[in-house]
Amino acid sequence: MKHRKLVIIPTYNECENIAEMIHQVMDLNGNFELLIIDDGSPDGTAEIVKGFQDQFPNRLHLLEREGKLGLGTAYILGFQWALANRYDYIFEMDADFSHDPKDLSRLYEACSVDSYDMAIGSRYITGVNVVNWPIGRVLMSYFASVYVKFITGLPIKDATAGFKCYHRSVLEGIRLENIRFIGYAFQIEMKFTAWKLGFKITEVPIIFTDRTKGTSKMSKGIFKEAVIGVIWMKIKSIFSPYKLNQSESIEWDSPVK
Repeated sequence: MKHRKLVIIPTYNECENIAEMIHQVMDLNGNFELLIIDDGSPDGTAEIVKGFQDQFPNRLHLLEREGKLGLGTAYILGFQWALANRYDYIFEMDADFSHDPKDLSRLYEACSVDSYDMAIGSRYITGVNVVNWPIGRVLMSYFASVYVKFITGLPIKDATAGFKCYHRSVLEGIRLENIRFIGYAFQIEMKFTAWKLGFKITEVPIIFTDRTKGTSKMSKGIFKEAVIGVIWMKIKSIFSPYKLNQSESIEWDSPVK
């Protein structure tokens, strides 16, 4: 059976990376498609994407938003578009090559061959596999996952990972309109929700390499949201048990380029 696969990449000022990222994803075996969600990048990221769409017809898609609206809301928009357009497997990844596009195939195989519902590209499942980060940031990231597990019980080594493959059933089962957070807490909330709903999750070891071009989007506000958000998620799960979404299929009526 031929599966439809969509890679979702939110962008903001990624003109230095996006052309090479498009080429690498398009060159993978398996006919991956790519959806770029650009938040009004003033550096012309969206224009670069448009310049490649004739080269990759029906495989390279673009949604443009006005202004920087946050990582989580970009992914929710992308998930809704993917479900409405009947993709089987949906991927999250960054534009800056901290995630190696070649690992998309490994995440896909973990779901399609090994029958997991979600596969996470994990920096910490086989030790600490991070390149070019200062030790302070490595420790902060590693112990963030320890903190998440301590508070929530989530049995995942890399709770803040942003490199993932979902089977469409996961995104259909989650009430996407109820996902609250927009920064790194979004990544934790999606994993925690999928776990509470009973989906099968695995971690696939990857090597994470810090960006060499462009600038990081990390901020103190995003970190604070994650710390407080984990406590909120745990309390919510006690008083409001998670239930699978039973809504009808999403209809999409907004244009995509």
